[in-house]
Amino acid sequence: MKGVNFTRRSPGTTEESPPDAAPLGGTKAEANQRLQIGLVGLASMILLIALANVLGTQADRAEEAAVPDAAPTTEPTAAAPQRDPLADAGIVPDIPAEPSPTPTATTAPQPAPSPSDAPPRQ
Repeated sequence: MKGVNFTRRSPGTTEESPPDAAPLGGTKAEANQRLQIGLVGLASMILLIALANVLGTQADRAEEAAVPDAAPTTEPTAAAPQRDPLADAGIVPDIPAEPSPTPTATTAPQPAPSPSDAPPRQ
């Protein structure tokens, strides 16, 4: 039986529809479109990476050529004491910077036991 095609087709299918064996394959035009989209995406990523590399190189060159910051020509002034804005507003109690010693309950020192208070030896 020469020239007989044994492919299975559903009734009402056309030549443009994909064969049953490759459900995700699509037509040749769809495959070409997916390939073109993939290549354009790949090329755009390469261009973005190249642009970032150029910008980074230019930033490094500009940093190397920059003059370092000069020393200040004025004498530094004493810093103002830091204030607690919450304590100034009365929201929190004013806590001193250095804690004051609190009195502790002290017990009287106990005298050392005398030899007469020792229990008798047996």
